[in-house]
Amino acid sequence: MNSLRAFDAVARRGSILKAAEELGVVRGAVRQQLGILEAHFGVELFQRDGRRLVLTQKGREFADAVGIAFGILARASEAVTGGERRTIRLGVPSAFAVWWLMPRVADLQAALPDVDVDIIPMTTVEPLARHADLDAVIMGGEYRPAADVVAVMFMEDEFGPVATPDLASRFRLAGDVKALADAVGLGSRSAPRLWDDWFAESGRGPVRFARTREFEDLLLAIGAARSGIGVAIAPRTAVGEDLARGTLVAPYGFISRPAGYSLSVRSSDAKRPALVGLTEWLVRAGAVSHR
Repeated sequence: MNSLRAFDAVARRGSILKAAEELGVVRGAVRQQLGILEAHFGVELFQRDGRRLVLTQKGREFADAVGIAFGILARASEAVTGGERRTIRLGVPSAFAVWWLMPRVADLQAALPDVDVDIIPMTTVEPLARHADLDAVIMGGEYRPAADVVAVMFMEDEFGPVATPDLASRFRLAGDVKALADAVGLGSRSAPRLWDDWFAESGRGPVRFARTREFEDLLLAIGAARSGIGVAIAPRTAVGEDLARGTLVAPYGFISRPAGYSLSVRSSDAKRPALVGLTEWLVRAGAVSHR
């Protein structure tokens, strides 16, 4: 169990130091437990990427299973001691939390007056199976739930390239998509496939940009587009106000992403009244905002 706890912490945090701080032990103890686990299985569970530990394919599969198992144990323990929980720890992509969820949080509280929804921003969005500490996670794009996890789509979305009117005019972006080649392409590590997805799903390109800039979060990439640095790829929900004010334009329009946004919950939690209420509110709010 100690080896599994150490493995789970490193898998979630991506760092032996952070895992050791979470577990209240020294780094050497975490390394020892990981060594015991890898020796037991006879396979590598992590690879080093700079200062960060990255799960191998087998490591990812095992991390998902361990996360599910710890989540089941944690919820079973709470059921024995505390009965029905009225607090939801909700993991939300940080950009989505800022542009969509937080402006509606007062309505959420009014709809669920007896439930405390603790919103946990996630710069790097990972499946619920890897977060035993969370009750639910909002996921965007093409997402297939793992075993013991169900996903309910609550809102469709559209996405496309956006830029300032001046930049769009200067590079004549409203015409051939090849004009993008002269611009700076803005992307984010939190949504690294958005440009590839847009080129593939729109039937345009792909185009090699003159230069690219990658930001830690999609919010920063959109902010850079507002400043006129380059062209960002963004969900329509993220830039609706910018489009209305004329701060940004969408020279190629938007294409639909049928997968949209979904709420992931564990199968064993799906009928919890608090989570049922959250799901119903998200479906209502998503339908209204997508009209």
